[in-house]
Amino acid sequence: MTTPSKLALVPFVSVDNMMKLVNAIGPAKMIAEIAEYIEADFKRWEKFDKTPRVAAHSDEGVIELMPTSDGESYGFKYVNGHPANMARGFQTVTAFGVLARVDNGYPVLLSEMTILTALRTAATSALVAKYLAPEGSKTMAMIGNGAQCEFQALAFQTVLGIDTVRLYDIDRDATEKAARNLASTGLTIVKCTSPEEAVTGAQIITTCTADKQYATILTDNMVGSGVHINAIGGDCPGKTELHRDILLRSDIFVEYPPQTRVEGEIQQLAPDHAVTEMWRVMTGQAQGRRDARQITLFDSVGFATEDFSALRYIRDQLKDHDTYVELDMLADPDDPRDLFGMVARAAG
Repeated sequence: MTTPSKLALVPFVSVDNMMKLVNAIGPAKMIAEIAEYIEADFKRWEKFDKTPRVAAHSDEGVIELMPTSDGESYGFKYVNGHPANMARGFQTVTAFGVLARVDNGYPVLLSEMTILTALRTAATSALVAKYLAPEGSKTMAMIGNGAQCEFQALAFQTVLGIDTVRLYDIDRDATEKAARNLASTGLTIVKCTSPEEAVTGAQIITTCTADKQYATILTDNMVGSGVHINAIGGDCPGKTELHRDILLRSDIFVEYPPQTRVEGEIQQLAPDHAVTEMWRVMTGQAQGRRDARQITLFDSVGFATEDFSALRYIRDQLKDHDTYVELDMLADPDDPRDLFGMVARAAG
């Protein structure tokens, strides 16, 4: 058996190792640190290659590739979204990602991204809310208490300082699960029996539901002035959560308009409806929240730069945490022209 060269080996962060890393750092701290990486990359937005994700849609769900590059590193994520999976014993979302060097094309990291996507989605939500939420926000309504729920609650507690989360899900078991998992966080947890009850007294409303349809999780009469809506459940054509009239009353902020107009809440609006890109807010080129009565809406669909930021963060953590294995992924013959000879010699 031949021993692989150092150039053949790529660090791989498995699900088990990702969980070890999260628990070593602490989930709240890790979310806050990933948010810092995401913010840094938003502030250099113009350096990135940007394209809407490449999606393969089916009746059951969607499989997507999300690529980007800053000219030095290249990253992509493979991710699926299959709303019916939970009923069949599968995860709704699974993912993995790769970070590579641009100068030679060699991968430098392969990582699970099911857990990491939950962390980066929560980090992005809280980061954006730092710019858009009403000053002094303390209460968040969390409508949809599935896999993303607890990460969102921790993110808003750590980054924004909320102290109360009002939970609602059509599945009471999901709400009970979330309440149990958040019991030791120091947050005040209120279990609600309707969306209307959940949004009562909330300055921030997060919607995160999984149904692949035009849904109306929030109706117009449920949303008063002076709130921030963090809409993260709509992420593909034909899937929304908010009544159109809410959009017409809100100042809408997005990641990358060419993608959001196809996949986000604003697919309900005219193609030229005014939106503000978050990178412009973070760099001071556009205004976020203007006043206390404004309704701000983050129409979040998830963008490749956020995954790139999360992968950069994981790569940097591996310098201090031994939470990876090295995979023999890249063929590395002594003579780059003699790949066949390397294979033939291995037989002997």
